[in-house]
Amino acid sequence: MLELNLGDIVLLRKKHPCGGDSWKVVRLGSDVGLLCETCHHRTMLDRLVLERRIYEIRPSQSDGVDSVSST
Repeated sequence: MLELNLGDIVLLRKKHPCGGDSWKVVRLGSDVGLLCETCHHRTMLDRLVLERRIYEIRPSQSDGVDSVSST
């Protein structure tokens, strides 16, 4: 089972009809919610199907710390 986190970018083997191949992970569970980085289309894929289609995983850039300004 692949280690996926919210905000990760996954590259899939087949391109989306809009031409994009990078998707942002927006929901985790037995189904994974994805958001196309090109056209912002949302879709859900079964985790096992997604694991077969993933070409590359790019971890999210967030450091896990909430930034709250104290003024």
